[in-house]
Amino acid sequence: MQKNISVIISTYNSVEWLKKVIWGYNTQTYRNFEMVIADDGSRQDTFDVIEELKKEVFYPIIHVWHEDNGFQKSQILNKAILASTTDYIMMSDGDCIPRPDFVEQHIKFREEGYFLSGGYHKLPMQLSQNITKEDIYSGKCFDVSWLKKNGMKASFKNNKLSATGLKSTVLNFLTPTKPSWNGHNASGWKKDILAVNGFDERMQYGGQDREIGERLVNYGIIPKQIRYSTTCLHLDHPRGYATPESINKNKNIRKETKIQKKKRTDFGIEK
Repeated sequence: MQKNISVIISTYNSVEWLKKVIWGYNTQTYRNFEMVIADDGSRQDTFDVIEELKKEVFYPIIHVWHEDNGFQKSQILNKAILASTTDYIMMSDGDCIPRPDFVEQHIKFREEGYFLSGGYHKLPMQLSQNITKEDIYSGKCFDVSWLKKNGMKASFKNNKLSATGLKSTVLNFLTPTKPSWNGHNASGWKKDILAVNGFDERMQYGGQDREIGERLVNYGIIPKQIRYSTTCLHLDHPRGYATPESINKNKNIRKETKIQKKKRTDFGIEK
């Protein structure tokens, strides 16, 4: 059967986290999807794990890789977009375990002329490390009481894990957070992403996902807030690639996009 949504997952030398993410997609209630792994230059162990897990999961995996040249996530995401085979693209990261209804909710809420802005729930490092394959396959890792017993603090944000139906709809409406293209949880039509020429490849760490969303809005695509309808567990990790230089450079590019109301980057998929 022809798949109708491509799940693009970014990764870089984070095998243990990637395994948990791949297992998470193997629990999905909606099954008619493909996965495209956007690999920013990982070592051989990532190749080996992906090949092994391809035999375990029900969905096809396309592995897109390029040589390690520092943090070049924008470049590899553009290559993954081109490698995808469907009309609709959902993006998340190789450190985000999806709730079992994750893909289903993106399918449910997708609409022509819109992109979807989902949420995530950040876990502390110890809990991130302790979550097992069995915890993911049983669904325990999304149970708020289980998470609290294992080190998660009480917070209003825990509603992102438990809200469903009317409650999630109301919270989506009331949240002060504006919908944006989020690298951990967003989706949109491939034709719209291609129309704005994908990600700006000048951008390294710091807001490159927000910037493509800003161009989509300039192009006329409306962001839809679904942060309480679809969520993922964000596993903790160090961010050695976050430099003041890259963040400031990206801020200037985003400022230019905003002031000039840019719809398309000259530094994207088409050069």
